[in-house]
Amino acid sequence: MSFIPHTFSEPHRVGQSSHRLVRWLLRHPGLVLAAAFLVVAAIATVAPHWLTAYDPLAADPIAAQLTSSTEHWLGTDQLGRDIYSRVVHGARYSLLISVAAMLLAAVAGTLLGLLAGLARGAFDEFISRLLDVVSSFPDLLLALMLISFTGPGTTNLILALGVASVPRFARVVRAQTLVVAQSGYVEHARTFGLASHVLVWRHVLPHAVAQVPILATIGLGSAIIGTAGLSFLGMGPQPPAAEWGLMLAEGRNYLYNAWWIAVWPGVAITLTVISVSVLGRYWQTRFEGREAA
Repeated sequence: MSFIPHTFSEPHRVGQSSHRLVRWLLRHPGLVLAAAFLVVAAIATVAPHWLTAYDPLAADPIAAQLTSSTEHWLGTDQLGRDIYSRVVHGARYSLLISVAAMLLAAVAGTLLGLLAGLARGAFDEFISRLLDVVSSFPDLLLALMLISFTGPGTTNLILALGVASVPRFARVVRAQTLVVAQSGYVEHARTFGLASHVLVWRHVLPHAVAQVPILATIGLGSAIIGTAGLSFLGMGPQPPAAEWGLMLAEGRNYLYNAWWIAVWPGVAITLTVISVSVLGRYWQTRFEGREAA
């Protein structure tokens, strides 16, 4: 009969887990809403046709500047294009450009920081001074300067935003590499003749990059703003692409008689940045151990 308590304990444990999950969700309503919005944004990026059936580039001059209706939920723009469809499809440009820029910055910054922390000496000094020079410029201004040399376009926008964000990753990885490389267990492993590449790969790198995903998540919000800002200035995707910053630029001349053309892409940018920031800050809080699970 010893199996009976075990039989009844399984549902009890499941009930406790469900209760803890519900309590956690009730304690973090903002985080839940942010995560839900980001899921919708991810769907819009990967499969926008799941959320809208309209072609974001299909113009209908007869239906230009219509207000919201059952047919066009967020109205139409100056060319009669469905704004809801363009906002949904615009997530693909804005989010993919921002994510690609953060991936580029994370990889390049990690490599530079790791090499500087391991090499030290003259190379470390050179990398540190180079990062100081890059950091002296605001990210958006530096990206704008780079694009002025390379020209507008999606690829150049990704490169510019990525290069501008490299120092924030390189500095953190370099500092962590210096700490880990001088730790006792690394010195102990070195005395046993462990190969340098194995030592770096197995002991130094995992600890040095521990904060990189958090930095990338927090930095993604700035990258989204930078993408929209540079696209607003005509430095990103070109018309008739459905990109949030470009939609703002096209709608700014119609604010008095068709405000919805510019407002809705602005709302999409704001909600996305807030959601990413909420998720990143919560992740950072958990990483630093300032909140109990």
